[in-house]
Amino acid sequence: MRPQRLVDLLALVALVLLALSAYLTWSIADPGSGRAVVNFNGYAVTRAPVTLALASAVAVIVTKLAGTALRRVLSGLIVFMGAGAIGVALTVRPNAAELGRLRPELSQAVTDSVTLSTGPAPWLALAGGLALLAAGIVAVLTAHRWRRPTLRYERDPAVTPADQWKAIDAGEDPTI
Repeated sequence: MRPQRLVDLLALVALVLLALSAYLTWSIADPGSGRAVVNFNGYAVTRAPVTLALASAVAVIVTKLAGTALRRVLSGLIVFMGAGAIGVALTVRPNAAELGRLRPELSQAVTDSVTLSTGPAPWLALAGGLALLAAGIVAVLTAHRWRRPTLRYERDPAVTPADQWKAIDAGEDPTI
């Protein structure tokens, strides 16, 4: 598999995993005393995985249009976004007070103790961050071997606007 395709595939996997982590359960809070268990999806807890997924998707698309130097810079940014997603997945674990601000029925004024557990979303965010990190590393290491942007729509610098008008007057299409 060509490195460029591998980066595309890894970035797509990362995008799907990070997006899924926003919609699946990130934290589960049980207020006890027969009250209903409250599930918090990833987007309610943190918006970072979705933001990093979208930003990295844009960066991967722009690498297709960039030259080698800019491609390496963008790939480095993708590495940092992957590391950020990994950091978010490993460190964002809201406590009972933070969840109580989101849902009043979990506040200490209403319940004595809240039992917290973690859902599957942080693990998906971790896997997405690892895929994004791998995509960035592969892109940094292989950016010099990727196809160059096409010159199909570039204008010939030797042709002046006056030459183009002359071609139009002669009945020729200067864009071909």
